[in-house]
Order: sequence, then structure tokens, then C-alpha cells
Amino acid sequence: MEDQGCPRCKTTKYRNPSLKLMVNVCGHTLCESCVEMLFVRGSGNCQECDTPLRKSNFRVQLFEDPAVDKEVEIRKKVLKIYNKRERDFPSLREYNDYLELVEEIIYNLTNNVDVENTKQAMEQYQRENKDVIQRNKVKLTREQEELEELLLLEQQENEQRRLEQLQEEQRQLLAKKKSKQALLDQLESSKLPASLLLAQHKDRAAQLEVQLEKQRQIVKPTTFSTGIIMGQKISLQPVPQIAEVLYRYQPLHIDTWGPPVPDLDQLGRLGYLNHVRAASPQDLAGGYTSSLACYRAVQDAFSGLFYSPL
Repeated sequence: MEDQGCPRCKTTKYRNPSLKLMVNVCGHTLCESCVEMLFVRGSGNCQECDTPLRKSNFRVQLFEDPAVDKEVEIRKKVLKIYNKRERDFPSLREYNDYLELVEEIIYNLTNNVDVENTKQAMEQYQRENKDVIQRNKVKLTREQEELEELLLLEQQENEQRRLEQLQEEQRQLLAKKKSKQALLDQLESSKLPASLLLAQHKDRAAQLEVQLEKQRQIVKPTTFSTGIIMGQKISLQPVPQIAEVLYRYQPLHIDTWGPPVPDLDQLGRLGYLNHVRAASPQDLAGGYTSSLACYRAVQDAFSGLFYSPL
């Protein structure tokens, strides 16, 4: 694969790892330095296809193939106009036809196929469906805002749970330190045997561990997204169960017009493998086995031995 580079100054990323390639609506690339040099006045023509370009439309190339960047940018622009949803169509068939039309428009603009007629069709569609496009834009903006609010709320709750978990861990650590310090004080001041004090400390430590484990098992309910479109009505009825006849396997039988071929595991017992070269470890690693090769040869030899007029 050829190294990525600027077609004008011939600088490649191999020679200059910090090279930043830029791409415009035509899909041809230039490095950042050449863009600054050629588009000093803010506009100019592409060096390869002579398409009028603006400096403000150049963006950093994200994909190795600049055609992919071109398609991504065109797809964004087309979907801003063709922004209907499935609920805007009376049937799924009409919605699929609409999606097919959108993909055809994107393909034409990406591959420079009938560009003028495609742009005219887009402008006509935009004029005829101006109200619908604006209404869907508002819906999409509202849905995005609501989704961002839910994500922000979920992030805040996760942060709150993390802080509570850290505080709980600190409390547990402090409780263990206090228990250990109490044991040391008892060993220093008490007249009871050390073995008895250690046994009492183990009992208290076990009870403390049980309490801490119960606290860890208390899990607060978390919020999550269901993936259901806002405003969409869904049915909570159970999915109907479809009763079908169970599948029964029938072994494949092929009439070879010859004697019955012995089974694969009977070849050695019947003497078919006596004069077959044994498979080496290298052969076995490659998938070759003596019995399977012999079995195929016997199948070929036995086939067609019985004459059957048609």
C-alpha cells in the first residue's frame, strides 16, 4: 500500500510523521501547508479536478482513503435534507424505498455520477418538503437534548456512586484499623491470656466482616437507556409463541450404482489400510489422514460398477 502523502509537494508521512492531510468536498487531499499556500484568498480550485473550493471547507483527513471522508461528509449533508423517519411513512415498504433513494443520491454524489440532476432533485425535494424537514430537525434537536440530559444524569449518578463507594471503603479501612489498635491496647494493658484476647479479636473481626459484606450487597438501582424512541408506543403483551414441528435429521443417501462402501471406521479391520501409506505428524497437521484418503478412493472405485440403463 502506498504511503499517504500530499500530491502537490510530494511530502509523505514516512518522511514527515507530523504531516497533516486535509480533504475537501471533492475528495482530493492536500497537506496543511499547501492549503495555506494555495488558498490565501480563502478560495481556489482543486489541483487535480479543478473544482472550486473554499478554504473553510477543508477538514483533517480521518480515514486512509480520502473517498471515505468524502462520502461521510456528503452523507451528513444529504441526511440533513432527507431526515424523515419510519413513523413518517404509512408502510415499511415505502420507508425502505425512501432509504434506497437516499443511498442512491449519496452514491451519485460520491462517485460523480449524474451530479447536476441529482443536485436539482435534492433542491426540488427541499423546496417541496420544507416544512417536514424543519419539523424533523426540531424533533431531532429535542431528542438529542433529552438524550444528553439523560446521559448527564447517569454520569452524575455514577460519580455519586463512586464517591459513596470510596467513602465506604475508607470507613471499612478505619474500622479495621480501630479494631487492630484495640487489640494492641488490650494485649498491652489486660491481664487476660493473649490467646483468649486473640480469639475474641477474631470473633469481632468476623462479625465486622459480615456487616461489611451486607453493606456491599446493598446495590442502588441504576438508570439506563431502553433504546425506545421517545413518544413511541410499545406493546407489553408477551410475544406469541409459534409452534413448529421439531426437525428430524435424515441421513443423506446417495446412490452410487455400485457395491456398498464400508464405513470409515471399518477400513482398518477389513484390510483396506494395509497398503496405504501411514500419515506422518506433518500430514496430520495439514489435515491428511490415511483412513479418509482410502475411504475416498474406495468410494470412487465402487461407484458406477452396476450398470443401470436409463
